[in-house]
Amino acid sequence: MDRLFAPGCALMVYKPHLAERLHGILGGHFGRMDILLTCCRHIPPLPFGTEVINICPGCDRRYRENYQDSSTLSLWEVIAEHSLFPLPDYGNREMTILDACPTRDQARVHDAVREVVRRMNISLVEPSSTRTKSTCCGDSLWGNVPTEAVVSQMKKKASTMPVEEVIVYCVSCSKAMFMGGKRPRYLIDLLFEEDTFPGTCEPDSWHAELDEYINSHT
Repeated sequence: MDRLFAPGCALMVYKPHLAERLHGILGGHFGRMDILLTCCRHIPPLPFGTEVINICPGCDRRYRENYQDSSTLSLWEVIAEHSLFPLPDYGNREMTILDACPTRDQARVHDAVREVVRRMNISLVEPSSTRTKSTCCGDSLWGNVPTEAVVSQMKKKASTMPVEEVIVYCVSCSKAMFMGGKRPRYLIDLLFEEDTFPGTCEPDSWHAELDEYINSHT
């Protein structure tokens, strides 16, 4: 089976060095595989039968819905099923979690993410709206409503998080939690014991930065 690793545009903007590390780890386990940097919005060249290992929830949805000649699975499913590398131990530290909109109906992703979290010895405090009942962090509203309303929704969502540290598996969700005053922990960062930093958080600026990368990877 042909496999490709798609780190997603947001991770490549945020921390490309971690995308490179993951590419090397996956290649070491499964054998050589190419990295796919063409944005999933631009009809990437996928040979028939290709399996795409994704990280971004938006990529997961687009590869599922728009590219019928290929298949996709999340990195979290891969890590949950295979022992790719030793995971850090967070000493039963309490964190909560925000499930991303594009995978809201994907129990397979929710289950895999929580298995990875469990293996890192994190005590997960589920919010009241979680998994298939999770509500938007606010970012998906961008471009459809005034930016002030986007920020308001980010703050509203952050206020529902029962623990200060919020696990996210979407870079844009991390921006939303920073805007809302919480401390996001991006799951890729947790894998490698790195801090999650804000970078560009204001929605207009973040989407301009992201769009610049997307439009340069067609």
